Amino acid sequence: MVDHRPSLELLESTHLFPGVYQIKAIGSVEDDFEARVVEAVVSVVATPSELDYSVRSTPGGRHVALTLDITVQNAEQVRGIYARIRDLKGLTLLF
Repeated sequence: MVDHRPSLELLESTHLFPGVYQIKAIGSVEDDFEARVVEAVVSVVATPSELDYSVRSTPGGRHVALTLDITVQNAEQVRGIYARIRDLKGLTLLF
């Protein structure tokens, strides 16, 4: 299976850690996608206060787009968050 997460080297060369890292996740509104994304992120970070996010619905209302601003300690934490979100049912796009 191909690992689509950014490499540790890329993350460490393009971001300062600790700091805020932004991830966008788009998925189907079914099965409370928004809550499952938030839960996935919080399971990796130390406290829920390390996540600030906003949500937008598509015009048809079938999908939601979450913009996640996450306070992370290191690149490995970012990779862990990507892995958790990637496993979610209903995910359409993650970047």
